[in-house]
Amino acid sequence: MVNFSNSVVTLLISGLFSSASFAAEFSLSSPDLQSGQAIKSEQYWNSFGCQGSNVRPQLKWQNAPKKAKSFAVTVYDNDAPTGSGFWHWVVHDIPLTSNSLSSTTLPKGAIEGNTDMGKPGYLGPCPPEGRKHSYTYKVYALDVEKLAVPQGATSALTGFFLHQHSLQTAEITVTAGPR
Repeated sequence: MVNFSNSVVTLLISGLFSSASFAAEFSLSSPDLQSGQAIKSEQYWNSFGCQGSNVRPQLKWQNAPKKAKSFAVTVYDNDAPTGSGFWHWVVHDIPLTSNSLSSTTLPKGAIEGNTDMGKPGYLGPCPPEGRKHSYTYKVYALDVEKLAVPQGATSALTGFFLHQHSLQTAEITVTAGPR
């Protein structure tokens, strides 16, 4: 039989219940998106046969890592029949003082990168008719204030820089289609 002193037991228990053990997780939420659920029809792109208003969802994140210096947000179609998915939105250089994005404006200093359509902006989901696609809305906590992304960079190149400087990510994956 092992006999532990009270101080050893107290030390072990306090280690198990320290604040580090129960640190809040970096998370992403939205009043407009529910993980695993279908997106709203107004969020669809209004092109390529889709009928929507191309409305960006509101996004909010919390419990960023202490070493974070800025944020980025992407929207990625995991199921696009391209062999490499499809980037619907890329925003970086979101100031550390921001913890959300509205459906209409971006924080001062934030930069919209090119989508896979070759230009900046938000492209709502628009899966091919009869197909269901998964779309991942992801926030990145970055270790730099500004990404050194060349002007006019592709979304894949911007993704390379995001992964190089990512401390932690949080995401919501939703579905769209079939229509």
